[in-house]
Amino acid sequence: MAFLSEELLSTIHSRAVKHDAENTFPFDDLEDLRAAGYLAAYVPTEFGGAGLNLEEIAAEQTRLAKAAPGTALGINMHQIIVGLGAYLVRKGNPRGELILRDAAAGELFGFGISEPGNDLVLFGSTSAAVPDGEGGYSFTGTKIFNSLAPAWTRLLTFGRDDSGDDGVKSVFAILDRAADGIEFKDDWDTLGMRATQSQTLLLNDVHAPEAQILTRTEPGPSADPVVFGIFAHFEILLAATYAGVGERAIEVAAEHVKTRKSVKNQTVYANDPDIRWRIATAALEMNAVGPQIRELARDVDNDVDRGGMWMPQLSAAKNAAAEASLRTVEQCLRACGGSSYYTKNELSRLYRDAVAGLFQPSDQESLHGAWAGAILGPVTD
Repeated sequence: MAFLSEELLSTIHSRAVKHDAENTFPFDDLEDLRAAGYLAAYVPTEFGGAGLNLEEIAAEQTRLAKAAPGTALGINMHQIIVGLGAYLVRKGNPRGELILRDAAAGELFGFGISEPGNDLVLFGSTSAAVPDGEGGYSFTGTKIFNSLAPAWTRLLTFGRDDSGDDGVKSVFAILDRAADGIEFKDDWDTLGMRATQSQTLLLNDVHAPEAQILTRTEPGPSADPVVFGIFAHFEILLAATYAGVGERAIEVAAEHVKTRKSVKNQTVYANDPDIRWRIATAALEMNAVGPQIRELARDVDNDVDRGGMWMPQLSAAKNAAAEASLRTVEQCLRACGGSSYYTKNELSRLYRDAVAGLFQPSDQESLHGAWAGAILGPVTD
């Protein structure tokens, strides 16, 4: 049974074009989603939420993305962190309870991981994490693609601690928006996904007490529940969101070609074999995406052991969805003709939104490197 009502999704859909055109944050969507209980939908019932699992929340993210990709991608970051909280509790890390109780109480989580020029992304930070001597840390650095910037109240972030005798460590923490030293740059003016308002964030000696530190762990790919929990939820829910973009493009194109008439053939384009082939190609692209998302989500929910293939397969699902959505929208644009080139056409916006998937980790370079390593082993002399 769907969690978000069709009526709510229709309302959110009607606003998407305005937020894209005006490059504004969808505060109205956020409040409606909050009122519907969606911010706590992924919180287990024992912590005050609706108790959806990862497979179910991924399906909702796809539905939300069909209505408004920017809104979905922004809320996606909150759901990633809530999912992390549930995963940590399941794995015996009580700090996950902090996330779950805050989400149930109405807090909105932002995602402060990516850094300029840092292709390690989750696996190593260029920001500083300085211990306070009491188990807490202060963070200094620049975070980019900080979705929900105008609205989040809690932030998941990490930094590099090189102060100890045990070598460099990655420190993950939850920061409060009210903490001193948080500064935003109003620099989000992008090709697509404009409603996310993923502004650059400057952290200037921002303190997190010991109770808000999630883990201190080795940099790099890791079985640490915090690192794996972030990675798994990020890739699966990103894939689910881009799946919605592609699926919506097919709906728009199918509706359009049923009414667009060919002067040459004296019939609607839906009867043209070439157009039918294009839209069928688009549908086939997206048909291969959903099963990957559902299978991976179920395996995360059920703690299935995929060994060393977990991260490569998670990356593959995200890339499959992002690349398929971009190819799908292109096929739909070709099928619908020149009218889809106008910005007022929904396909134009969907195409720009789909392009964002090229820039979000894991990118194709790291994906292919991981799979080559898994199949061929390390490069030898």
